[in-house]
Amino acid sequence: MSDRHVFITGANGYVGRNLVQHFVAAGCAVTGLVRHEEAARQIAALGARPMLGDMMDADLADRMTGCDALVHAAACLDHGPGAAAQAANREGTRNVMTAALRAGLRRAVHISSDSVLQDGRPLRQVTEDHPLPRRPAGAYSAGKAEAEAIALAAARDGLGLVILRPRMVWGRDDTTALPTLARMVREGRFAWISGGSYPCSTTHVANLCHAVDLALGSRISGAVYHIADGPARPFRETVTGLLATQRLTPPDKSVPRPLLRGMARLGDALFRLSGGRLRGPLSFQEYATSAVEISLDTSRAERDLGYAPIIGWEEGLEDLRARSQGTAAKAA
Repeated sequence: MSDRHVFITGANGYVGRNLVQHFVAAGCAVTGLVRHEEAARQIAALGARPMLGDMMDADLADRMTGCDALVHAAACLDHGPGAAAQAANREGTRNVMTAALRAGLRRAVHISSDSVLQDGRPLRQVTEDHPLPRRPAGAYSAGKAEAEAIALAAARDGLGLVILRPRMVWGRDDTTALPTLARMVREGRFAWISGGSYPCSTTHVANLCHAVDLALGSRISGAVYHIADGPARPFRETVTGLLATQRLTPPDKSVPRPLLRGMARLGDALFRLSGGRLRGPLSFQEYATSAVEISLDTSRAERDLGYAPIIGWEEGLEDLRARSQGTAAKAA
C-alpha cells in the first residue's frame, strides 16, 4: 500500500493520530485534516501533511485532490442528551462523502461505532445484520446511524467504501476512555453497574488500524464490519485491567442497573423540559454505552477481509504499563 495517498479526517483525534502513524509507517503519503495550528504541528511531526480545515468545509473536494483513499475518522463524540452530535455526524459525513466523490477518490473507510445498534438493551454476539433500533439511545447513536446510511449511499454512487464498527477503542495514546475512567476513580465518582460482570467487546487501536488497512486494500464496497479484539471479557475485568496500567484500583462500590437506567431517563427528560439548562449525572446514551452487555461477532470481517487481531489483551496492557511508567519517569 506504499503507493497510496490517504486523506484522513479527524487526524488529530485519538483514532486519527494512530491512523496517521500507521499509514506513514507503511510508506504511504498521508494528508491529515486538522482544525487548528497546534494539531497541524503534531501531525507534521508524525510525518504527514497537515491540512487545516473542518469536515464541513465547502472546498473539501479541492483539499482531497491528489489523494486516492479516504479514512473518515472525524466525529462529534458528545454522548450528552443534546442534539448536537446527531446533526454534526450526519452533515459532516454527508459533506465528506460528497467531497470524496467529487475528488474522484477510489477507496474509503468510514469509521462508525457499535453505538448505531444501542437502545439500552443488551447486544449479545451481535452481527452486522442486527436491525437498527427504532428508538436509538441518544443523539450520538442516531447521528452515527444516519452517517452510515450516507456512507452507503456514496458506495452506491461509485465510491469503493467499507464501514467499520469498533467497540470501546483503547490502547496507546488514549485520550478518550482511559483518561475519563482514571479521572472518575481519582475523584471518587466511579462505581460499577450491577457489579460490572456483563461481557464487553473492545478494540485495540492497532487492531482497528489493521482493519482499516485491510478494508482499503480490498475490492469490497458497501459492506459493514464489526471489529473487536476477540472474545468479549467481563466489563469489570476490562476496566480493572486498564486502570491497573495507570496504577489505579477501582472501588467495589456498585449501583443497581435499574436505578441508573431510571436516573438516565429522568436526566434526559429534565434536559429537554428545561431547554438544556438542567441535566442529570449521566445521559441515556452514556448508560447504553457502558451499562449492558455489548459483544460483537466479527466472523464476517474475518471471512471477507481476512481480519484477525494483531495485538492481544495482555500485550496491549503491557504496552500501556510501559508507556505510563515512561511518562512518570520523565515527569520525575
